[in-house]
Amino acid sequence: MTALLQNYNRAPLTFVRGEGCELIDDRGERYLDLIGGIAVCALGHAHPEIARAVASQAATLVHASNLFEHEPAGRLAAELARRSGFDRVFFCNSGTEANEAAIKLARKHAFRRGEIERTTILSCTGGFHGRTLGALAATPNAAYQEGFGPLPGGFRTTPFNDVEALGSNLDESVAALLVEPVQGESGVHPADPAFLRAARQACTRRGALLIFDEIQCGMGRLGPTFAFQYFGVEPDAITLAKSLANGLPIGAVLLKEAFASALRPGDHGSTFGGSPVPCAAALAHLRVRDAQMLETRVPVASARLFDGLRALALHYDDVFDAPRGIGLLIGLPVRSPHDASDLVQALRERHVLANKAGGNTLRFAPPLVIEDAQIDRAVVDLGVAADATRRRH
Repeated sequence: MTALLQNYNRAPLTFVRGEGCELIDDRGERYLDLIGGIAVCALGHAHPEIARAVASQAATLVHASNLFEHEPAGRLAAELARRSGFDRVFFCNSGTEANEAAIKLARKHAFRRGEIERTTILSCTGGFHGRTLGALAATPNAAYQEGFGPLPGGFRTTPFNDVEALGSNLDESVAALLVEPVQGESGVHPADPAFLRAARQACTRRGALLIFDEIQCGMGRLGPTFAFQYFGVEPDAITLAKSLANGLPIGAVLLKEAFASALRPGDHGSTFGGSPVPCAAALAHLRVRDAQMLETRVPVASARLFDGLRALALHYDDVFDAPRGIGLLIGLPVRSPHDASDLVQALRERHVLANKAGGNTLRFAPPLVIEDAQIDRAVVDLGVAADATRRRH
């Protein structure tokens, strides 16, 4: 591993295999995975349907480029359109790339309408939209941006969940408002439904696109397939990635027909975007999602995990604040002087995997197929971890 660039703070574990909600290291030790590859492995690890779909497609056609049509991309686009009510789909390789495409779409849409001064991308404080320069410019976090300037211009922020400020900041220079229905990286902060409704009304009134970044909170993590369906607010475009292909790299932008003509041949592209193998995996993911009725399972599992975490927060009120989140994207704030990183390590010693998100928060984004017994085990082990951090303080 020494040849790898050291730009990650990797834990001292080497995983060689996965089964369901567990990862298995090179010593044969099993770990309950409560982070799911950072909200990626919705069906858990090494799901047999995903494995069969990948193997079959790899033996048939791996790559053809976007110079030609191929069946997996066409079928997946049609399936996403059917389930979402959107009309067009653009495929890429990651969430960051999906957001970059959405940013370009918004500006080109304004340009084609003759509104050449409408170039601003408005995002929200606490948001995270990716690591490339454009997506980073839309991510108002100085720690992420430091040393990478000058960043591209044409980006502004508005306070998250502040309706009054949104009305002032969303002016005629704004091409799009880019917002996460649930902010994951900053510590799991759900949007106020009233804020999203106000955003819809303001964008319509001012002629801006409303883009939901559902990269972490979409694809069933809140219960319904898409986060906008949970909130009952329909944007003009949504960006997807992470769990779409249950571990294979794919990103997507879903958009309404009214905006589809903004990007024409030559305006944007991706060599590997929508390649057959990840598209086949994503189609298998959607089939399994239906068969296992995850839309009804996720709220049940969420309620069980929330109940356990609330009980812990009451019992260890010097360690935790009340949990927050929706579905199976949950943050458990850790009270100072305790450090969420210490709890992550203590959980790892118990063979349970979680991670630290912004604002000293434990983040839980387990596979959506997590079982009741695994949830109960996680809560018990978190109590043991809380006892351990108490002793250190």
